[in-house]
Amino acid sequence: MIGISKLYCGTVEPSDALRYGRMSKELPSHLLQFSKDKKPVVVWNMTRQCNLRCVHCYAHAKAALQENELSTAEGKAMLDDLAGMGVPVMLFSGGEPLMRQDLPELAAYAVSKGMRAVISTNGTLITAPIARELKDVGLSYVGISLDGMEAVNDRFRGMDGAFRDALKGIENCQTAGIKVGLRFTINKFNVNEIPALFDLLEERDIPRICFYHLVYAGRGSDLVKDDLTHDETRAAVDLIIDRTRDLFEKGIEKEVLTVDNHADGPYLYLRLLRENSPRAPEVLELLQMNEGNNSGRGIGCISWDGQVHADQFWRHDSFGNVRQRPFSEIWTDLSHPLMARLKDKKRYVTGRCATCRWLDVCGGNFRVRAEAVHGDLWAPDPACYLTDDEIK
Repeated sequence: MIGISKLYCGTVEPSDALRYGRMSKELPSHLLQFSKDKKPVVVWNMTRQCNLRCVHCYAHAKAALQENELSTAEGKAMLDDLAGMGVPVMLFSGGEPLMRQDLPELAAYAVSKGMRAVISTNGTLITAPIARELKDVGLSYVGISLDGMEAVNDRFRGMDGAFRDALKGIENCQTAGIKVGLRFTINKFNVNEIPALFDLLEERDIPRICFYHLVYAGRGSDLVKDDLTHDETRAAVDLIIDRTRDLFEKGIEKEVLTVDNHADGPYLYLRLLRENSPRAPEVLELLQMNEGNNSGRGIGCISWDGQVHADQFWRHDSFGNVRQRPFSEIWTDLSHPLMARLKDKKRYVTGRCATCRWLDVCGGNFRVRAEAVHGDLWAPDPACYLTDDEIK
């Protein structure tokens, strides 16, 4: 996760994180990515059920209810364990998390245990009463997925009216007083929608947007050929930076992030150097604090059936099941060879990654993408768009 607005527009300084000792339990949410201890943010894909059928769904979500989902009681026991190990954020996802009737109860329980509770949703099921209930239980943030304006989004979501329903969900969250943001997954078919999403951000007074690079997992595995080329990716990242800067120059501060391609960090830093920005040294320090990709260390995933994964895209490898062992034990058990290597994966990457001068900043990028394309999870991430000259 690269905070474009934080880094390029200077809304965060290294001293902001250092003031809290860079410990997860002390840091406010907007500084959590700069923590030193990297206590994992945990994504709980609490259900595989979904009311939509998105073409790039990493979870292969289905309309039918899956019989092996963790129960409410099992979920609460899991949350007890996560709170005990100091997990700072619990991200409830799916499928569509609002398909589970006990989501508000479980979110309230996470908050009562001292965790920040957020949800990732398609937004179509957030009625006004549900938004008020989510506010009442202490939910901190709602991330709503849009993949373009109406025609493009509804094509991706597999349902006419999904865009309108999502906008209504955004309105209901705003009326209830819940912070809400947008999530957008970039690919060839919607990259031209980026300007319209920035316009929507401004028009609807939405404070945050995350632009996700495509990860080749789940139904997204079928879209490898539809990912951007390296040159197209560079152009898209430049556009995101430019539009973020334009907003700030107008006095409109929005939180803009890119996610799932940590080449964005060095790319932004090199752009600052070309622009002779005095912020460049501070940005490099913040990127070093961020440490790049943290799958298996600073982020983890629990599936609807209790399986533990390095992240939400890595479902073909499980480290264990919370029904048999607590997450805290599974996560710290280095007898599993993959878990041990992910805790220090910079030692194991190969090819251009191994000699890249940005390895400490990028963290080796996405291993699951390398595995999907090369059949070798330690090979270079094919989505890294930095040139050989830029990484020397």
